[in-house]
Amino acid sequence: MDLGIKGKWALVGGASKGLGWGCARALALEGVNVVMVARGADVLNQAVADLQKEAPGVKLLPVAADITTEAGRAALFAVPGGPGKDFDIVVTNAGGPPPGDFRSWDREAWIKALDANMLTPIELIKATVDGMAARCFGRIVNITSSSVKSPIDILGLSNGARSGLTGFVAGVARTKIAAQGVTINNILPGKFDTDRIRANVEVTAQKMGKSVAEIRALQQSQVPAGRYGTPQEFGSLCAYICSQQASYITGQNFLTDGGAYPGTY
Repeated sequence: MDLGIKGKWALVGGASKGLGWGCARALALEGVNVVMVARGADVLNQAVADLQKEAPGVKLLPVAADITTEAGRAALFAVPGGPGKDFDIVVTNAGGPPPGDFRSWDREAWIKALDANMLTPIELIKATVDGMAARCFGRIVNITSSSVKSPIDILGLSNGARSGLTGFVAGVARTKIAAQGVTINNILPGKFDTDRIRANVEVTAQKMGKSVAEIRALQQSQVPAGRYGTPQEFGSLCAYICSQQASYITGQNFLTDGGAYPGTY
């Protein structure tokens, strides 16, 4: 299927690895030019070089910056050869806050989580959405978490911040921009085989007095699909949501968890 987005410009956060990399790769393979943003320059540059071999016909521009800061966002909008703020596709992804016990989190920890996982996506939407509407095409995809549907006890910071973003998106996606060709949706990943899940598994293993291998096996056995998800299949969903064919889908939350969520709705 031709997704109809070849030649568009995309911004992808956290694009050097994990789910952000999966989204950047899927879009690039569809012919989309991608500004790839991540904090670590070495890993990011290697990711860009590897992806360029798979997608030689597209522009891939690395920006080593902290997207949760004003300076970081200014850097990505000013990258030479990029589209400025005239992105057709924005995939927000800043990585999740650390796990732990809510009793140990002070105000600073909460503000940091809100900055990264609620306020940064909102700032990126503010910066790009009006231009999308003027051009009558735009796709904004926020990578949030399955914890929005089913809270995870050790991820209280994420539960709160991402739920706040979800509520904001539910409202703004249904404003007049919906009739101007702009959609805003969220993807809610469950357990994917990324650095994030590996870090959480280590915390859970210590908490339960078990080995990392035991916790990984236990978690995967609790997923009806019998495994963790992969960044590649996550990216494929992201690319479809960004497609021309998905123009009638907005304000939605796509739970991708291998069937782990037990509810009907």
